[in-house]
Amino acid sequence: MHHQITDVPGVKVGNKENVLALTGCTAILFEEGAVAGVDVRGSAPGTRETDLLNPVNLVEKVHAICLSGGSAFGLDAATGVMQILEEKGIGLDVGVAKVPIVPAAVLFDLVCGDPKVRPDKKMGYEAAKAATAEKFSTGNVGAGCGATVGKMAGPDFCMKGGLGSASIALENGLVIGAIVAVNPAGDVRDASSDRILAGPYKDGKILDSLELLEQNYLPTMSAGSNTTIGVVAVNADLTKAEATKVAQMAQDGYARTIFPAHTMFDGDTIFAVATGGLRAPVDVIGALAAKVMERAIIDAVMSAESVKGIIAHKDLLKDLSPER
Repeated sequence: MHHQITDVPGVKVGNKENVLALTGCTAILFEEGAVAGVDVRGSAPGTRETDLLNPVNLVEKVHAICLSGGSAFGLDAATGVMQILEEKGIGLDVGVAKVPIVPAAVLFDLVCGDPKVRPDKKMGYEAAKAATAEKFSTGNVGAGCGATVGKMAGPDFCMKGGLGSASIALENGLVIGAIVAVNPAGDVRDASSDRILAGPYKDGKILDSLELLEQNYLPTMSAGSNTTIGVVAVNADLTKAEATKVAQMAQDGYARTIFPAHTMFDGDTIFAVATGGLRAPVDVIGALAAKVMERAIIDAVMSAESVKGIIAHKDLLKDLSPER
């Protein structure tokens, strides 16, 4: 067990990033195809092919999901993921071609690095080419390369977010995994203790985003300048409607760890995919999906590294206590 989404049979993950420009993308591959659903709960999303995942629509399976930085520009990375899948002969057979189905979601990371450098087709191709079923790096990699946390006091006081992953395995063989790029307007907390792990960092303290809002503080952010995007996967047989329900339930993982979540400044999105093999109640899968997403978010913050003056959780003084 790697304690990552790649523990789920049929799932591969590849990352590519530009560490100087602080942006990147993550390709999650399902080369045998996987039933998928999506839940978009933030009010400033940047997505591709999400309508296709509506249970009333035709296509049943996806072949990859692309998570990317670069704001809406980063949606181009999914084209590179499509290219490598087409080269492998993977996709929806439409007679004259096999069309890889690759939904995507993006986050905003243009402020911290070089806003003129964004994930593109080439970067998406390289991320997909690097995809593995083995353990992969988290933190400042892939879609989490330029991710930040806690912008309620303005972008100058944010902390470092990143890419995280986790998994849960049951004795009956059911495995549920999550991967997430954590870039919210709000702060990230340990759900078990309510301790703020990353948030607005000012004057040597982590401020409480909710307290800032209670003080009628109006954050100096533009719409869409944040977003947490992720995928949950399970080796179970689900319909598109059931996968959609799992994606909805997995949003509880956001709500337990991100304060506030689903704001007008965020485009919070979760995809849920089922690679097949076992039967399990949707409520069980959904509840565990929320739990594993919670763990993946914490992993993203805990594994992130400080960069370009943006401090990460691991570099805070041990005696630092949030201003509450």
